[in-house]
Amino acid sequence: MSSNLLSFIGWTFLPNLVTGWVQTVYYGITIRVGDRKPEPGSTRYARDRRRMHILVISLYLLYTIYEADWEVRRAGDYYQTLGLRPDVQDKDIKSRFRRLAALHHPDKQTSPDSRAAAEASFVHLKLAQETLLSPAKRFAYERFGPGINEWRHCSSVRDYILMGVQTVVPYYVAGLLFMIILTTLGYFEGGRYWRYFSTLALLTFELHTVTRPYFPPFTKVVNPLLQLIANHPPLLPFQLLILGRRVILTLFIAFGQLGPLLSQSATEARRGAAPSADPDVSRRRQLDRLDQLLRAAETEATQLLTLDITPFAASAQSLTDLKTSLKNSLVRNKVRSHPEVVSAMRTAMARHAEQHEQDMSGQETESIPREVEEQRSIG
Repeated sequence: MSSNLLSFIGWTFLPNLVTGWVQTVYYGITIRVGDRKPEPGSTRYARDRRRMHILVISLYLLYTIYEADWEVRRAGDYYQTLGLRPDVQDKDIKSRFRRLAALHHPDKQTSPDSRAAAEASFVHLKLAQETLLSPAKRFAYERFGPGINEWRHCSSVRDYILMGVQTVVPYYVAGLLFMIILTTLGYFEGGRYWRYFSTLALLTFELHTVTRPYFPPFTKVVNPLLQLIANHPPLLPFQLLILGRRVILTLFIAFGQLGPLLSQSATEARRGAAPSADPDVSRRRQLDRLDQLLRAAETEATQLLTLDITPFAASAQSLTDLKTSLKNSLVRNKVRSHPEVVSAMRTAMARHAEQHEQDMSGQETESIPREVEEQRSIG
C-alpha cells in the first residue's frame, strides 16, 4: 500500500509540474526571438497545454508500468536464484542446489565480509530449495510469493489458500474504500463504474489463479514472447498479480486525468467541425480570426523593424539619431495628413498653377510684336 500511496502522490503533482516545464521549453524552441508567446488563458495556450498534458500523462503511464515490472525483476524469485525454469523437476532442483552450494559455501571464504555475504547467499539458496521441493510450499510460493515463509501454521495446499485469501481480500476492500473516498472528493468522476468493474474483475482473476493447480493459460504465450523480445525471465502467477494491481491502479489515476482532457478536445473538435447556427457565435469567431491576423501582422512588422535597425544597434548615438529622425518623420506625416493641411496645400498648389498659366500667357503676348518687327526689318 505504501508504494501505491507514493504512486498516487506522484500522479497528483508530477504531471502538472512537468507539463509546465515542457510547455516552457517547447515555446522557447519553436517560437523565434521577438515573437510574442501565447499568453496564459489564450486559446492557443490552453490547447497546447492540454496536448502536452496528455502526452506527459501517457509517457508517465508507460514509465510507471515499466517501473513496476523493473521492481518485480529486481526482486527476482527462487527459480531465478537457482537458475531454473518454473517447470523444473525435483531432481534438477537438488542437483542445481548442490552445485551452487559448493560454489557459495561459507567455509570457502577467508575474509569476514565475504564470509557474511556467502552465508546470506547460502541461506537464501537453501530456503529456495526447501520451498520448491515441498509441493504445498511450491504451490503457495508461485501464487503468493515469498511471504508464505512467514505463515507458520500452514502445512497443506488448503491451508495456504485460506491464508492467502485472507490476505488478498482485505487489500481489495481497502482499495474499493479508497476509490469511494476519492470519488466522493471529486477525483474519480469519469468512468467510475468501469473502475469498480475492473477491480472486481481483477479480484476474480486473482481468486481463480490462487485456487487452481495450473498457471493462467495466457502465460504460455506471454512468457515466451517477453523472453524473445526483451530477454525477460518467466513471470510467476504472484508476479503477474503484483503487476496487475499496479497497472490497474495506475490506469485508474491516469484515465481519471486523461478523461476530462480528451473529452474537452473532442468537444472543441466537434465545435470546430460543425458550423454554428448562431450569427453572434460566427461573428465572434470571425473577430477572433481577425484579431489573430492583426497580431500576426503586428509581429511581422516588429520583426522587420528590428532587422532594419540592426546596423544601428552597435552605436548608441546612431540609434538615438535614427529614433529622432523616425520621430520627426512620423510628425511630418501626421501633419501632412491632417485635413486642414491637405486643404491648404491643395489651395496653394492651385494658386501656383494659376499664376504659372498667367505668366506663360503674358510671355506669349510679348513674343508676338517682336516677331512682327523682326519680319518687317527683314523685308
